Amino acid sequence: EFQTTSIILLDSPVGTGFSYARDVEGYHDIGDFSFSMHVLIFLNKWFTDHPHYQSNPFFVGGSSYAGKMSPIIAQHISQEIELGKQPKINLKGYVVGNPVTGSDYDDNFRVPYAHGVGIISDQLYEAAIRNCKGSYIRPTDKMCARVLNTFQNLVSEIDVSQILGVNCIRGMLTHRFLSEEYIQLSDPSPEQPTLDCFSYRYYLCNIWANDDSTREALGVKRGTIGEFVRCKKSIPYTSEVPSSIKYHFNLTSRGYRSLVFSGDHDLVIPFLSTHAWIRSFNFSVVDDWRAWHLDGQAAGFTITYANYMTFVTIKGGGHVSIEHRPKECLAMVQRWLDNEPL
Repeated sequence: EFQTTSIILLDSPVGTGFSYARDVEGYHDIGDFSFSMHVLIFLNKWFTDHPHYQSNPFFVGGSSYAGKMSPIIAQHISQEIELGKQPKINLKGYVVGNPVTGSDYDDNFRVPYAHGVGIISDQLYEAAIRNCKGSYIRPTDKMCARVLNTFQNLVSEIDVSQILGVNCIRGMLTHRFLSEEYIQLSDPSPEQPTLDCFSYRYYLCNIWANDDSTREALGVKRGTIGEFVRCKKSIPYTSEVPSSIKYHFNLTSRGYRSLVFSGDHDLVIPFLSTHAWIRSFNFSVVDDWRAWHLDGQAAGFTITYANYMTFVTIKGGGHVSIEHRPKECLAMVQRWLDNEPL
């Protein structure tokens, strides 16, 4: 065994996980801007307190919505480096998985992806193309709206975060993070997932995190938070950055490395949408589309572009691939951090 990297796991924005504010005002005006600045302030304080880590190569990482915030945070760090501010963080790049961007790319490729994997018929897909004209987010006429309503009904039959999984949370794809709906601990009824549900581990997570011995072991200060909730929907959060795509472009154009990976069985942020905005940069191809392997088998597919930008699919991975395919994701990031071919 060997250590690949040291990892700082951060609960952010304030109010998530075990994070807290000292007064009620701290929970107001939470959004993309405060999120990114709070992380920057934390990192500056952490590296000031731990100067022996300052020379280590540093990468920002996150999945899903944190995948939207990671390049924004990385750009803040890069700007402070250029201004000569201390402590100087040795930023080398960022890693994001099935990242939200906030742009139309996120939603617009759900229909073609659903068609490609057999969730919707050829006829419905052709009707969607004909009536919606490639825009599946804001229908402009009744025919397009009718087609998309049929699409939503069909999609409601599957787990959008892992299309091969057991569908334990039913409902149309009207919520971006349908797979992360909070399950009430106190309700043992149908809301409590069964053992065959992937979300059962989230239910157990809430029990584990609310145990006094867990909090003591983690050093959580008594009285700082009440009940731990994995996905806290009560936090008033404002998505202020309409699209994070320009942050990806800015960072990669300035030479920072990027690893963008997608579980190929995710319908929340399909790999088609992620690869589409990467291709919009028109970077030249350095290593063309090919399989990457683990234990003699294809673990997914990858392509590397100029400006050190690598896109990877995780075969069988869902919206949070590190949960569905941890072994493959570990191998992927180990090779990438070591500057080895996948």
